[in-house]
Amino acid sequence: MNNSEEPCFVISIAARMVGLHAQTLRYYERVGLIWPSRSNGRQRLYSEADIERLRRIKTFTEDMGVNLAGAEVALKLMARIEELEHEVRSLRSTIEEMQKR
Repeated sequence: MNNSEEPCFVISIAARMVGLHAQTLRYYERVGLIWPSRSNGRQRLYSEADIERLRRIKTFTEDMGVNLAGAEVALKLMARIEELEHEVRSLRSTIEEMQKR
């Protein structure tokens, strides 16, 4: 687990960081947009990656006027793009290694 995935922010801090109400974060979890970790006491803990995801959701919904279903689709597409970019970099590296032989 890298630092951005380390759960460390309780819901009140996460909500303040993003500029949303804690109840909104609970709703986003209930509808499957965000998946915070839980402490042993079942307290929600948000990572930097969770905070970034929440910021993206907020940008889509508040700044761009996208509904939550659209935001979910956009987030999935962004994740897929990142996967494909990683794959392209890996393939380029493999090609470069093969050309050196």
